[in-house]
Amino acid sequence: MTRGSTIAQPRRSTTAAAVIVVVALTISGAVVGALWAWIAPPIHTITALTRSGEQVEAFLGAEADNLFVAAAMLTGLLCMLAVCSSVLVWQWRAHRGPTLAAALWIGQLAAGAAAAGKGATLVHWRYGSPDRQGLQLSPQNRVQYFTEAPPVFFGHGPLQIAVTLLLPAALAALVYALLAAAAPRDDLGAWPTDDDRWPQAPQPIGPTF
Repeated sequence: MTRGSTIAQPRRSTTAAAVIVVVALTISGAVVGALWAWIAPPIHTITALTRSGEQVEAFLGAEADNLFVAAAMLTGLLCMLAVCSSVLVWQWRAHRGPTLAAALWIGQLAAGAAAAGKGATLVHWRYGSPDRQGLQLSPQNRVQYFTEAPPVFFGHGPLQIAVTLLLPAALAALVYALLAAAAPRDDLGAWPTDDDRWPQAPQPIGPTF
């Protein structure tokens, strides 16, 4: 076991520190969602009336790719947040350990939910929802163009939603675990350190034979 200098007792309890981490990550997730809503590409679609009188819908050009690009952008932003938050939480040396690791994982899940909720709200407010049910097409007006809000998830199924939420959380836990594995101290340098729990016995002073 590696010995080193001790640290002062923290002013906050480990539980309070965990709550701060979860709240801070949730707020950060909302900021990420707002950023995503600003940079995510919209979806351009077209609704047309065929010669036979049938109404068809299609994407313009390669706009269908934006369904994947937009969701991938949100996942990427959340993964960036996961890496940065793991490093920052690790700097809170006094509270290093499983409690803060769990708080980081829960906070990243909350950040993903906040980002998805905030992002979806903002893009739907920005682009609105196309009213195709009330669309009136005629031989004189056969084509109608729409700009739709980008999706926050890769799909509506539970698996697609889980990828967006769980992947960044798993990445945050992995980065924190790697930092813990690379720590030179068995106690991670957290308070109380091993030096505080088991102080070294004083060495006897006297002649040696």
